Amino acid sequence: MAASSRAQVLDLYRAMLRESKYFSAYNYRTYAVRRIRDAFRENKNVKHPVEIQALVNKARRDLGIIHRQVHIGQMYSTDKLIIENQEKPRT
Repeated sequence: MAASSRAQVLDLYRAMLRESKYFSAYNYRTYAVRRIRDAFRENKNVKHPVEIQALVNKARRDLGIIHRQVHIGQMYSTDKLIIENQEKPRT
């Protein structure tokens, strides 16, 4: 993979993770992070430039979808789950 392609892929990976952390719902947030990591790990050995470009284009579309879903989720937010409200025990 060329250096510019590698940098482009890493920037896209970071942007997707960063954007997915804005999901207001805990389950969506954890699922998105897990799915992004799995998808990038699954395709880390792709060497063909045409395949890489196709995957980058798909990831860009997915980033747009994540961005839209985050905004929709913020419009219709719900209460936090118990797992999100847990405080660390005092020692």
